[in-house]
Amino acid sequence: MTGYRIIALLLIAAGLTLVPWYALQDSFYAFKWIANFGGKDFAPALIQITTYGKVWLIVLPALLLATVGLYARPVNAATAVEGAVRSWAKAVAFIGAAGALYILAQGFAISSQGYAFESLKAMMPEISSGQFGMGAGALLVGIGFILISADGIATMGYFRGDRFIASALLCIVVLIVMFVFFPVMRILYEGILDQDRGWSIMALWERFGQRKLWNLVPGCLWGGSGCGVAWNTLWLALLCATGTTFMGLMLALIVTRSNFRGKKILRLLTVLPIITPPFIVGLSLIMLFGRAGVVNQFLEFAFGIPQTRWIYGLPGVLLAQLFAFTPVAFLVLIGVVEGVSPTLEEASQSLHASKWQTFRYVTLPLMAPGLANAFLVGFIESIADFGNPVVLGGNFGVMATEIYFAIVGAQLDQGKAAVYSLILLAFALFAFWLQRKATARKSFVTVTGKGDTGLPSPLPDGVRRAAIGVGVPWLTLTVVLYGMSIFGAFVKVWGRDNTLTLDHFAKAFSIDHGPHGWLFTGAAWHSLSNTLQFSLAAAPLTAIIGILSAYLIARTTFKGQRAFEFLTLLSFAIPGTVIGVAYIFAFNVPPIELTGTGLIIVLCFVFRNLPVGVRGGIAALSQLDKSLDEASTTLGANGATTFRRVLMPLMKPAIVGALIYGFVRSMTTVSAIVFLVSGDTEVATTYIIGRVINGDYGVAIAYCSVLILIMVVAIVLVQWLVGSRKLGRRGAVAAPAIAPVAVAG
Repeated sequence: MTGYRIIALLLIAAGLTLVPWYALQDSFYAFKWIANFGGKDFAPALIQITTYGKVWLIVLPALLLATVGLYARPVNAATAVEGAVRSWAKAVAFIGAAGALYILAQGFAISSQGYAFESLKAMMPEISSGQFGMGAGALLVGIGFILISADGIATMGYFRGDRFIASALLCIVVLIVMFVFFPVMRILYEGILDQDRGWSIMALWERFGQRKLWNLVPGCLWGGSGCGVAWNTLWLALLCATGTTFMGLMLALIVTRSNFRGKKILRLLTVLPIITPPFIVGLSLIMLFGRAGVVNQFLEFAFGIPQTRWIYGLPGVLLAQLFAFTPVAFLVLIGVVEGVSPTLEEASQSLHASKWQTFRYVTLPLMAPGLANAFLVGFIESIADFGNPVVLGGNFGVMATEIYFAIVGAQLDQGKAAVYSLILLAFALFAFWLQRKATARKSFVTVTGKGDTGLPSPLPDGVRRAAIGVGVPWLTLTVVLYGMSIFGAFVKVWGRDNTLTLDHFAKAFSIDHGPHGWLFTGAAWHSLSNTLQFSLAAAPLTAIIGILSAYLIARTTFKGQRAFEFLTLLSFAIPGTVIGVAYIFAFNVPPIELTGTGLIIVLCFVFRNLPVGVRGGIAALSQLDKSLDEASTTLGANGATTFRRVLMPLMKPAIVGALIYGFVRSMTTVSAIVFLVSGDTEVATTYIIGRVINGDYGVAIAYCSVLILIMVVAIVLVQWLVGSRKLGRRGAVAAPAIAPVAVAG
């Protein structure tokens, strides 16, 4: 019996005999359940069956015994006929799938009060008790049965017989279905319910056809009023995606292809806007460009220009989104720009092409996957954005704010919010189709198994000037906005009383020494500790699942591949407020009860931020020749070894991007988790929101300053730990007009 199969069987055995089957009120890692191991709330599945009457769980040990029987008498592929091997593998795959599905089925079928459906009460034997949400035991058993099913599928010959690929695909599909598709479908189900909670297509149509959504009048798209919020959302997203893709490309070119002296500072400041809660960016822009802002006051004083409110509406929201989401495009594009092969550029120059012709016809087309992915992510970020429109939108309404007010406002119309979410899904599907159309049936391979000894081609003068013309103002605006925010943390009342003080930091992060040692007495320590724990747990999970998903999409072929790719994107297409409410609906009752725990916040972080890791990984893999995988397989490596030893070192930019994005967005997410936190799981952003609502801007800004410092350290640490990808002689940038071309000897 192979080690893979032994691990799967041990997971199931441990889940049935060693850990609690049901979820615990206290944390599993507190290990209080060990002292009460045989108690009703702490017992493993076997004790639940024999002592507490949970007879429906007996199916799982039976399936385990059946699996052991199959593994004890394996079919030798070398001597048995093909039909016998396939039949044996089908039986293994069926038992594994049956075990995993049965865990979910019994969880939905039996609630805390007994059978959850009246039809089951009439069909099934009477039971003496119900059950609560599933816990660690069910998790281990479920993973074990999934691995067994993957073993059978691989043995049947799928995925070239590679268990690693089969296991990774099944596990990720199950995770995405449970924590993306199921919650979204649960909230969208509300869209077809009328006020009496009955199914009604007319209710769906009435909500979809509202004039508020689709009204269109001349000039409204340029900042006027009267347009429906659906058109506003779509137009804003197209402008934002185009702008962020262009700016992200310019910044990536400065960092990787220029001798700009400040590019190291630029690279650091490029990611700063994503480490600040969105409403802080909005407040900084208001203080700078608002009617009583610094710029307007100066223009009125110096030139007599009347103060205006231009920052409120489409211009302000677009400016804030460009500022907030350009770093995302930069993180997606920098690995793509670094991956363009200098050898191809040198070949172009050897044919007497100019620097502009080389850039236009060689370099830029090879960046197409990254540009398309950056556009897609920028588009979806825009339609899902809540913080910037709620601060700067004014009369310019968008779908995200409408959904928020439909859920938490006086109307409390969950059906309306669900229909609006369906429209956002349609917009996301449209962007996804455009991205697929732009990159279909084209090859963008630039990194092959051959040695790459070329040097990057210098940028054309016009492109270099354009890049610096974008980068320097962006860098300046970043410094000004963050300078204002930091200044606000050290004054008594931002904009009114500019007396310097440290009171805000003391109130949030004071430390006192008492008779029992040092005490963290500041009001913000609890939320900061929770935020760090949740973010440190979510970031590596986001990167691992994202990069693995990208590998499965870009390097394997299977039925439903496009549906799988869209599911990985789905969580970005829904506003964070809807995701939060969906998690409440989906995970507030058995079989998966997570509300009030830190785990639900970590899961929300992981699957909310997953698409960036997926898109960045796909863009990076599209530049790696599949001959690298084939060469590794020819030398006897399996899929896991190829992925770990060959591809991952070449995907370091994408891994760094996924880790950084997963960490910083977990630290600063507002809308997705505002409904999920409790007193015990309060995080930094909800604490800051509370300070802002109470008018305590000084403490809020001081807290943001601390978050900025923490995340700058985290970004530097991640880049140092992961390292950078080395392709050929990348030490110099300024190459001669015609560099020598390496000749294979």
